[in-house]
Amino acid sequence: MGKRLTRIYTRTGDDGTTGLTDVLLCETLPAEIRDCLTGIQHRLFDIGGELSIPGHVTLAGENVAGLEQQLDALNADLPALREFILPGGTRAAALCHVARATCRRAERRVFTLATTAGVNPATSHYLNRLSDLLFVMARHLNHEAGEPDVFWQHERR
Repeated sequence: MGKRLTRIYTRTGDDGTTGLTDVLLCETLPAEIRDCLTGIQHRLFDIGGELSIPGHVTLAGENVAGLEQQLDALNADLPALREFILPGGTRAAALCHVARATCRRAERRVFTLATTAGVNPATSHYLNRLSDLLFVMARHLNHEAGEPDVFWQHERR
């Protein structure tokens, strides 16, 4: 990754091509992170409703745009990301990475479901952006705690 990523969300997962529970909220978190995650939990319940009731739509593009705004705000003060990073750091950041992995799994399953059933496209987009937000949130929490990113070191043979 030779250049600076100015936006973490790429939208490539919107079509399923990317390779939360309340656990994170049990941690001591800054108010803006706690409020953000609480809102996300409400939207995840909306997604559950959409997926369980055919034709029911609650999420809209504004919900995806809201995540992008939160992403941009949290990413604004972070050091440039020029390398892949390994999950970890503070406990809260590590839990963000666990939630992100869970979110990616849900995203793939929703995409698979969408191939056979009507799924609101905003749902897939929301899950994709949410996984990006959780990544940036982990970096933000580590940064605020003075924990540096741990860069992946590719083994060269």
